[in-house]
Amino acid sequence: MPTALSLAADTPCTIGGQAVMEGVMMRNGERLALAVRLPDGEILAESRPWYTLSSADWLKRPFVRGFPTLVETLVNGIKALNRSAEHAAQGESGEELKPWHLAVTLAVSVALALGLFVVLPHMFSLGMKWLGLGGDVEGLSFHAWDGLFKFAIFIGYILSISFLPDIRRVFQYHGAEHKVIRAFEARGDVTPETAAIHSRLHPRCGTTFLLFVLSISIILHAVLVPLLLLVWTPDGAVTKHAGTVLFKFLLMVPISALAYEAIRYAARLGDGLLGAALRAPGMLLQMLTTHEPDRDQLEVAIVALREALGDAAPATVRAPAYRHQAPATE
Repeated sequence: MPTALSLAADTPCTIGGQAVMEGVMMRNGERLALAVRLPDGEILAESRPWYTLSSADWLKRPFVRGFPTLVETLVNGIKALNRSAEHAAQGESGEELKPWHLAVTLAVSVALALGLFVVLPHMFSLGMKWLGLGGDVEGLSFHAWDGLFKFAIFIGYILSISFLPDIRRVFQYHGAEHKVIRAFEARGDVTPETAAIHSRLHPRCGTTFLLFVLSISIILHAVLVPLLLLVWTPDGAVTKHAGTVLFKFLLMVPISALAYEAIRYAARLGDGLLGAALRAPGMLLQMLTTHEPDRDQLEVAIVALREALGDAAPATVRAPAYRHQAPATE
């Protein structure tokens, strides 16, 4: 998980962001901004409209909006990550992803994620059955093992990629993004010095969203898969398990929808006991997906915030000197 997304919630601040290669992407409503530190030390920034799939009113309704929001976040995130890699590598404007490039990248990313967090835990749970340590897919023990393996793979994946130098820097920019957003939410001056004193953890982080997705998927799989097999009982074991995995794939739509509403609900609860309890696991997980940033990284995050706010940026957002560049599509 090289990046972590901050999902908008029902709070006074609607700024969200994502760490990218040597930079930060920030979103403010329908505006997206990207700031990257070039190899020569200069900060390059660009802004553009946020690509959206949910312009229709019915796609913005509760328990519907979660999945299109997730897809458009992935699309914008992949484009920003690709753009930042171009800038960080050569400091010049390269050719942007063509639609078919983006579609292939998105499809491969989703396929890898599903394989890693759906197929692989299912296979491991089958292994526990063959070892006599669990039951078949109709039983609760199968889904208990499946959930345990999901979390183990998720944590193991984060820990393993954190040893890569490039990913460690992305995690530092992730921390910078959170600190700058917290400084802006505090309604004071936003400078590297004021941002540095804030926490690198944020309740609206996409890491928390992913944790909600995993938790809800475990619950729904344990309930709905046995119900499916009561209605549909195939003869062969291969057909049964292949059909179960396909059913789990399809459940990603309602799971993402429920997770999105859950993270918004947790944000609305504020600092009360229930809200803190719901957010606590995600905040702890952010200890792995964020690292303390340096001053240069905080400066880049402030530039991204300044560009995302546009003409509405208050004087309290004190961005360092940077160069604005129009994206290649403009």
